[in-house]
Amino acid sequence: MELFGIPIIGWLIPIIFFLFLMFFTGIRIVRPLEKAVIERLGKFKRVADQGFKWIIPIIDRMYRVNLTERMMDVLPQEVITEDNLNAKVDLVVYYKVKRDDESVKKSIYNVDRFETQIVSLAQTTARNVIGTMNFKKVNSERNQLNFELAKVLDKESDAWGVQIVRVEMKEITPPADVQETMNKVLKAENEKIAANDFAT
Repeated sequence: MELFGIPIIGWLIPIIFFLFLMFFTGIRIVRPLEKAVIERLGKFKRVADQGFKWIIPIIDRMYRVNLTERMMDVLPQEVITEDNLNAKVDLVVYYKVKRDDESVKKSIYNVDRFETQIVSLAQTTARNVIGTMNFKKVNSERNQLNFELAKVLDKESDAWGVQIVRVEMKEITPPADVQETMNKVLKAENEKIAANDFAT
């Protein structure tokens, strides 16, 4: 048999090849540590779980979302404490996208590159929280400060589908003259303790 003067077999071969090509180019694998957002013609279609997935090439697009806990190093910044000291603060933020479908969707559509937003939010939050405390309190109550920072960050990032797991203040450095004074006080206290031990 012929169709438009071409044997049927001549039509079948390119059609079969095209179907195979469509099938293999549409294959996607979602890993256990991921979820994926699938769009069809620019509109949200569904959230895909781990495993084998097939999308329609050209018409569908897939965006993978990493669900593992990750670390963000916030660049050191100067923060003015309640007693007007310019302390340099170095923070690390641990975060992850929540596993539920709605949070995965939020991480794609509610924010542009949430990693960058977390850094800016962490810097702003640190200035606001540390600004209400004197330097001695900031330096001595780091665990409580870390908890307060994580609590505020987690609340603010909830709209992005992101959970702030914890915040750690790696270092807080006072101005050079204050640091020198603190070192002298510490040295004097150590010498006093040593003198008492020797006398005893």
